[in-house]
Amino acid sequence: MSVLLTGAAGYVGSHACVELLNQGYSIVSADNYVNSSPVALERVRQITGRDFPAYETDLRDEEKLRAIFRAHKIESVIHFAGLKAVGESVKKPLEYYDNNLYGSIVLLKIMREFGVKSMIFSSSATVYGAATKMPLDEKMPLGCVNPYGWTKFAIEQLLRDLCLADPDFSAVLLRYFNPVGSHKSGLIGDNPSGIPNNLIPYVTRVAVGELERLPVFGNDYNTPDGTPLRDYIHVCDLARGHAAAMAYAAAHKGCEAINLGTGKASSVLDVIHTFERVNGVPIPHFIAPRRAGDADESWSSTEKAERLLGWKAEKGLDDMLRDAWRWQRQNPKGYHA
Repeated sequence: MSVLLTGAAGYVGSHACVELLNQGYSIVSADNYVNSSPVALERVRQITGRDFPAYETDLRDEEKLRAIFRAHKIESVIHFAGLKAVGESVKKPLEYYDNNLYGSIVLLKIMREFGVKSMIFSSSATVYGAATKMPLDEKMPLGCVNPYGWTKFAIEQLLRDLCLADPDFSAVLLRYFNPVGSHKSGLIGDNPSGIPNNLIPYVTRVAVGELERLPVFGNDYNTPDGTPLRDYIHVCDLARGHAAAMAYAAAHKGCEAINLGTGKASSVLDVIHTFERVNGVPIPHFIAPRRAGDADESWSSTEKAERLLGWKAEKGLDDMLRDAWRWQRQNPKGYHA
């Protein structure tokens, strides 16, 4: 019996592969490598000493996906695959709905065809939209401010509807906050193409000399130092959360949405100064105009994850930034070296 991981070669997916393999699971990878690299899966094999089948396929290709289910006894799916750049989703909404939502519909159709009734879904805190009450908890009203978020919202709703229609179906909707860091080996990590959209990869590329300075988008937010507050979570803690969700889904039917965060918020300037302190590397930066849609703060309630999954984040900001720098230092050109 195997677990199918879609988007397994991506940042969070590759770390989840390591965690599941180390816990004794058999896995199967499906990835189209649009925003990832098969090298990440080679590194996963190197870290764990275990082999596994990996398929290059788009989820919208029904026949290729069906062939994977025919070839392997799949018992559960962890669904990471999807386009994920917020800004790009505003410019290309059709592409995002087609890839993320339609790809998920095809996957669920094939799962139904083969009697697979367990899914762990890689959702996002973006489904909380412009909520201002903190911490964000799973009972809050949902709403989104960009097409990327709406695709996550729509897939969540689809899974809730499936669980209502089929009492034997189990779905866990994991709402991530801000994954950072890398595996302690430095062999796998965050490898965005082009100019990074997220803070930590931008910081590490400034540190390695690829980028000259870090823009800090606004210093007039309603926060202690004027820069936005976010809940950063170590990607290895996030990977542990997926394994815990697998165990929960195996024992429970129905649909549950669960936050994965630390319950703590750090500002942009906190991140810069902490990176400089733990790594001894200066990060030149400058204040740039605000970006549209950036909230003052966003951080999670962790009570439900602790109660249902027995899971809690273990690593702090120092660990996250030390590990992120190790990855970048060892792989200055990412997987393309």
